[in-house]
Amino acid sequence: MNRDEQLRKEVYEEMEKHEGVVEQDPYRLHYHLMPPVGLLNDPNGFIQFKGVYHLYYQWMPFKTGHGAKFWGHYSSVDLVNWKHEEIALTPSEWFEKNGCYSGSAIEHDGKIYAYYTGNVKDEEGNRESYQCLALSEDSIHFDKKGPVVHLPEGFTAHFRDPKVWERDGAFFMVVGAQTTELKGAVVLLQSENLIDWEYRGTLTGGGRGKLADFGYMFECPDLFKLGDQDILIFSPQGIEGAGMKYQNVYQAGYVAGYFDSAAGTFEHGDFEELDRGFDFYAPQTTVDDKGRRILFAWMSVPDQNEQDHPTIEHKWLHTMTLPRELKLVNGKVRQVPLEELRHLRAGGAIEHKVELDKESRELTGVNGKAFELEIGDLSLSEGWFDLSIGDGVRLVYSTGEQVATLERKSYVNGVVEKRQCKVENLKSLRLFVDTSSIEVFINEGEETFTARFYPSPNNDTVRFGASNQAGFTIRKWDLNHVNLK
Repeated sequence: MNRDEQLRKEVYEEMEKHEGVVEQDPYRLHYHLMPPVGLLNDPNGFIQFKGVYHLYYQWMPFKTGHGAKFWGHYSSVDLVNWKHEEIALTPSEWFEKNGCYSGSAIEHDGKIYAYYTGNVKDEEGNRESYQCLALSEDSIHFDKKGPVVHLPEGFTAHFRDPKVWERDGAFFMVVGAQTTELKGAVVLLQSENLIDWEYRGTLTGGGRGKLADFGYMFECPDLFKLGDQDILIFSPQGIEGAGMKYQNVYQAGYVAGYFDSAAGTFEHGDFEELDRGFDFYAPQTTVDDKGRRILFAWMSVPDQNEQDHPTIEHKWLHTMTLPRELKLVNGKVRQVPLEELRHLRAGGAIEHKVELDKESRELTGVNGKAFELEIGDLSLSEGWFDLSIGDGVRLVYSTGEQVATLERKSYVNGVVEKRQCKVENLKSLRLFVDTSSIEVFINEGEETFTARFYPSPNNDTVRFGASNQAGFTIRKWDLNHVNLK
C-alpha cells in the first residue's frame, strides 16, 4: 500500500469512527456544506465540469485544527443537493507533504487541470511552496504532475493559492504572495499550454500603487470580468481596523478596474469588503454554463478564536457559505442568493403584514432552526428597527445613523459583539438561518452579513421590534434538510 492509499484508508476510518458523534451535534447545519469530520476551510477548484458542479475544499480530517490539508470534494447537479465524493488530493508526495493547499481548476481538452500549492516544512518550521498541477478526466481521480511554478525572486515562501483562467487566447494565473519586504501582493503568470508558466510580475500590492502598504500577505486571489469591469477578489492579512471597516482578524474583499492582458497590468480602485459579518474568508468564484459568476466562501476567518467553537466537542468545525451570484451594480459588486436555493423551501410561505408601534413581538409561524425570511415594503419612522434570532443574534437598523448592525453573543466569553456598515436606506432584507449560521442580504445584496452563532438549542424564536413606528411585509419558509452523504 503506497502513501496515498494509506492516507485515504486512515481518513475513511476516521469518518466511520466519529460519524455518530458528529451527527449528534445540535449545531450541525441542515443545508450548508460541512466536513464529514474534522476541519473544513477554503473552497478550492470550484468548477462546472460536464454539467456537474464540483466544489473541492481544504480538509483536515484527523482533527479540528489546521495541518497537512487534503482536498475534499462535493459534487452537485443543482447547487442544492450535494454528494460527498472520494478524496481528490492527499498530501502524499514530497512537494506537498505538509499539505495540498488551496488552488483552482480549469477545463481544457475535456480534462480538469487543478492547480494547488504544495506546502513543505522542515523540522525547524522553514517553509517551501510549489504551485502544482493535477489532471482529471472524471473529476474524481487525479494524476499529479508535480510542481509547474517555482518561487520567483523577491518573494517569501508565503506564495500560494493559484487561480487560473483563459483570456484573449492565453492562460493566466494569479498567486497570493508576500514580498521579501513583507508586503502583500498578487503575482501574475502566463502560459500558452497550462504547463509552462512565465512570470509576468506583480499585478498589485508589493509596495506599489493603491495597495502599496495594504497588509503583509494577500491570500486567495481571483480575477474575472463582471459586467464592464474586471474584479480582483483577494484576502489581505495585516490590515488595521478603521471605524466600521476591517474588524475581523483578516479581511476578504475586492478591487474593481481594468486588466490589460497584453501589458500584464491592472488599474483599479479602492479595496471594498465583500461581507460585513464575523465569518467570511477565502472566497472563490466560477462561471457556469448560464453565464453566472457564482461565489462560495469559507464561513470563518483564520486565527479568529477558531478553537472556541462548541462544535469541536463533536469532532467537526466550520462550513461554507451558501452559493451566491455576483452582479455589478453602479460599479459595486453585489451578492444575491442563487435562484436554485428556492428548491430548499418546504411547502408554502407564511405571510404577514406587520405594523409595530414602540413594541417587540413574535409572529405566528415565524420561528424555527432552518428557514428563509424575506422582509419587504419597509416603512420606518425615526429610531431603530430590529429582529432577534433565538438568544444568539440580533440585526438592528438605525434610521438616524443609517447604520446596520449585526450583534451576536460571543461563543468565547458570552459578551455581545458587533459588526456594522453604512446603509443609507433600508428597503429589504433576506435572511437564511441554519441552526448555527446566519446570512443576511440587505437591499438585494447591496450589503451582506455572514456569521456563525450558537443560540440555546431549545430557543427557536424570532422577535421583531421598533423604537417608534415600523411597517413591513414578511414571507417565511422552512428549509429542507439536505443529506450530504
